[in-house]
Amino acid sequence: MSRPSPGANRLSLNQITTKHWSLTEAVRGCVDAGIPAIGLWRDKVALTGVTKAAKLVRDAGLSVSTLCRGGFLTAEGPHARKDALADNLRAIEEAAELGTDTLVMVVGGLPEGSRDLAGARARVADRLAELAPHAGDLGVRLAIEPLHPMFCADRAVVSTLGQALDLAEAHPVEQVGVVVDSYHVWWDPDLERQIARAGSGASPAGGGGRIASYQVCDWTLPLPADALLGRGHVGDGSIDFEALTRMVTAAGYTGWIEVEIFNEQVWNAPGEQTLATLAERHLAHVEGS
Repeated sequence: MSRPSPGANRLSLNQITTKHWSLTEAVRGCVDAGIPAIGLWRDKVALTGVTKAAKLVRDAGLSVSTLCRGGFLTAEGPHARKDALADNLRAIEEAAELGTDTLVMVVGGLPEGSRDLAGARARVADRLAELAPHAGDLGVRLAIEPLHPMFCADRAVVSTLGQALDLAEAHPVEQVGVVVDSYHVWWDPDLERQIARAGSGASPAGGGGRIASYQVCDWTLPLPADALLGRGHVGDGSIDFEALTRMVTAAGYTGWIEVEIFNEQVWNAPGEQTLATLAERHLAHVEGS
């Protein structure tokens, strides 16, 4: 995967931010807006086909910052384990073919009817151990994304950057890393120490130690009925992006900065308007701050 050059625009569009655009439309939008990278989603890629999608992005001159998503590793039972491993092996291979070295891992919540949080977390560790060597062989890092604790039951039993690092550090740095997503980690009183911890040690190209991806969007109020959709444009909410970016930069991360927004109003706005806004906010609050 190509990395941004020193001083280059590091902005990447996470494809979910323009949810109603096809892959072709998102690629064209990035080119027209001067955005040099895109974070792809597997469902959108599947509609086009992996090989065709890889060619489309490559021919447009874009880099692929991440592929979202692998994970959902917490289901119980041998059949569930087999299915989860098979799907994640496919995701790793898709990431490699698409030209990204980062597969975002949303690890999964509690199985239906379960209250065994410790058991679910143990299964995440066990299944990462099975997947990590294959990912490393293909030049792909599994990037564990901690999600805000309100998503612990249904999406991610890993809630803090510290927990994600505990899992990642069981593996070589080139096999398993972490995602620093502003929406999910901004509240953590231990965040500065954990980001510094993530940046320590050997790093693949792009620096940042264990930091495989830096994703940004803002925490806006009031939260909607579906809390997943409570993300806003950078600068519209409560997060201090200057401070957060300073932490990530001090940790040595020089990779793509990916804007990932789940928000019905943003999704329903014209895509060109969304890209113009996120580019403006990126310069004002993140890379240009």
